[in-house]
Amino acid sequence: MPLSSENLKTLEEQFPVNNNCMYLNHAAVSPWPRCTSNAVQKFAEENCQTGAQGYLTWLKKDQDLRIKLAKLVGSKNPDCVALVKNTSEALSLVAYGLDWQAGDIVLVSDDEFPSNRIVWESLTQKFGVIVQKIHISKDDPEAEILNAINSSTLKPKLISVSAVQYASGIKLDLAKLGEACKTNNVLFCVDAIQAVGAMEFKCDDWHIDFAMADGHKWMLGPEGLGFFFVNENHIKNLNLYQYGWHMIKGAGDFSIKDWEPVSTAQRFECGSPNMLAGYALEASTDLLLEFGLENVSDAIELNHAFLLEKLQALGAEILSPQNSNIRAGILTFRFEGMDSTKMYHDLMNKNVVCANRGGGVRFSPHFHTTKDCMEKAIEVVKSLL
Repeated sequence: MPLSSENLKTLEEQFPVNNNCMYLNHAAVSPWPRCTSNAVQKFAEENCQTGAQGYLTWLKKDQDLRIKLAKLVGSKNPDCVALVKNTSEALSLVAYGLDWQAGDIVLVSDDEFPSNRIVWESLTQKFGVIVQKIHISKDDPEAEILNAINSSTLKPKLISVSAVQYASGIKLDLAKLGEACKTNNVLFCVDAIQAVGAMEFKCDDWHIDFAMADGHKWMLGPEGLGFFFVNENHIKNLNLYQYGWHMIKGAGDFSIKDWEPVSTAQRFECGSPNMLAGYALEASTDLLLEFGLENVSDAIELNHAFLLEKLQALGAEILSPQNSNIRAGILTFRFEGMDSTKMYHDLMNKNVVCANRGGGVRFSPHFHTTKDCMEKAIEVVKSLL
């Protein structure tokens, strides 16, 4: 359903970026909304004027952020959410928190972003873990993954997939995969960075054991702060390898000698929190929750469909799925006989902010992206043909 005129006016005020460039790169790094910029400026000025006088208030903001992030990822329990620096840190907490035996099998896709590949490959050298790559096709993305999960001979210990593939934009049916993992006692880990903030996400309902994302893509937040969701059944079972004052019971009482980690996911936050980024990410999260993830997802789908139609009319080869059930906000394309890398650089030079991924140019509009912005970008593409 299209956004109301009132919502569109709010978005126009929140995203001045649309007046300054044709921004189609939310799958890389998103511009901040006005509310996030204001929150950071307010926090910075408070710090400038009174220092850490309000530190206890800052800590409460930290907990408020966990509560809101739990809503964003579809978890009823904010104790399952930790604040981490980035996706890679959270993936490492899983990879090096589990107990491994030589020959244990981890399944990943054959087109993963390096964050969700390198960490598992490192286990091969240290523990003899076997990392098996599974092909994800546009026709039936889950088919080979489900075959591997259900295999009576393969018996993987863990599957780690991106909810949405960063280059092609293929969206996986996480509910279907989660059910299969639960049935076969396979741990289910999801790199959610290309999904959370762009669509409804349901950690609890989809039987996800671990999920993580940095906040700087579809969540509209800063780089360097994200979330790590851990199913409550695994919080105490992951081995800890990072320790510090912030992850113990009674944190802040520096006289404690006999300490123990807290029983919540905060045990994975070993040191001082990133307060500045926390204020930023909370403001962005508030905006997404205010508009509602269903509305956000619908708007992104409409923007994707608009760009798809216009690019096809120009004769583009579409590398992303065209089936609305398996596509997300990512639209990758190329033109026969044209160098996509050169086209990417030409687009950037003409103020169209995009990416060069998966053998083509990648557009990734968000819910605030205006029709005018997209029409202008298409005109620039047309001028390069």
